Amino acid sequence: MTSPGTIFALATPQGRSGVAVVRLSGPSAGAVLQKITDGRLPPGRKAVLRSVRDPETGQVLDSALILWFPAPASFTGEDVAELHLHGGRAVIAAVMQVLSRQPGLRLAEPGEFTRRAFLAGKMDLTSVEGLADLIDAETEAQRRQALRQMGGALSALYEDWRARLLRVLAHAEAIIDFPDEDLPEETNAHLRAEVTALLEEIDAHLADSRRGERLREGIRVAIIGPANAGKSSLLNWLAGRDAAIVSATAGTTRDVIEVHLDLGGYPVLLADTAGLRETADALEEEGIRRARRWAREADYRILLLDGAVYDERQTAEFTSQENPSLVVVNKSDLMMSWPTSATVVGETLSVSVKSGQGMAGFLARLEQEVARLAAPGEAPALTRIRHRMALESARESLMRFLQAPSPDLAAEDLRLAVREIGRITGRVDVEDLLDVIFRDFCLGK
Repeated sequence: MTSPGTIFALATPQGRSGVAVVRLSGPSAGAVLQKITDGRLPPGRKAVLRSVRDPETGQVLDSALILWFPAPASFTGEDVAELHLHGGRAVIAAVMQVLSRQPGLRLAEPGEFTRRAFLAGKMDLTSVEGLADLIDAETEAQRRQALRQMGGALSALYEDWRARLLRVLAHAEAIIDFPDEDLPEETNAHLRAEVTALLEEIDAHLADSRRGERLREGIRVAIIGPANAGKSSLLNWLAGRDAAIVSATAGTTRDVIEVHLDLGGYPVLLADTAGLRETADALEEEGIRRARRWAREADYRILLLDGAVYDERQTAEFTSQENPSLVVVNKSDLMMSWPTSATVVGETLSVSVKSGQGMAGFLARLEQEVARLAAPGEAPALTRIRHRMALESARESLMRFLQAPSPDLAAEDLRLAVREIGRITGRVDVEDLLDVIFRDFCLGK
């Protein structure tokens, strides 16, 4: 556990900026604020302009906006002070040095402000994770999902399930504790119906095709196909830069080249893979092996074929074995060699990356498919594997409850289910989760 006391940290990114925010939290925050300014605490939650001084020399370090948040109405639930300084490196360094010399004040550990907010009951674990996702959000869809989770949408869903299970557990324990009482005969049937209904809701929540996780981590899209079909050119066109080497020499791409994109507000990890062909080159063969593995694990596969060369056997082999999500025939301006009767399995788009022919339609289709894979529904989505694992464990316990041979075993299965759902929001057994959840936070967030 983090040691208590008053902590401080830079709450904005390191480096030169227009404004830098230094945050203090803990019982000595007010005293330190008075010591480095003019001896007066500003009104709560109102910005005031004050000179920040070195209390040992009286030297003015900066003219800053000062904010004071008295407990418990603060982010951490403790007394909190914020110094909104000019963001020059010298100003930040001078203020941080003065704060480090103050008795009872220490530099915050990574994520410690948010940890204190959680321990004070200001946030639950899903809200903490939502805040982390909001800080890391790079696309509009990621921002919306993170803001919704930080606002408590996911927590409200899980807490509702937990409260319903606690009511069922109370009735189940009453059956055990008062076996001679004249309890209604339909009690058991009612409890089983409640658990069955809850199981249906959990199953629907789990059967989301990993939408929330895809949106948070990025949709994996692989470009596969034969050598010289234009895969690297397509990746460069989508990325808007020369991310991959383009050459007329077959086998130029030896390894998987990954590029992060924002397509229609959704995060995409796009991969250019080695051309699929028979080869005696050991390095190229390893690249092809990696390409097939990446494609198998991808959420979406674009099979790019060479429109300038028609090979009926190869075309049929690719479309049947590689299981593409979309078949794209490149070099449509050179497709005179393709017979009019040529067919490929699945939907096919004809484009020319070089001339731009058909590319607008292809991009619109790709954005549509990405949205289909990750667009959130009305209900809050699972965003982390730990949520999914806890819910799957709770589901197993509830299934055992429905088949339990005795009231004692049935009640124990209910307790296990309640515990697993409580672990998601931090209601129970949080100590083993805290370091994992907070360790990736930036200092002072």
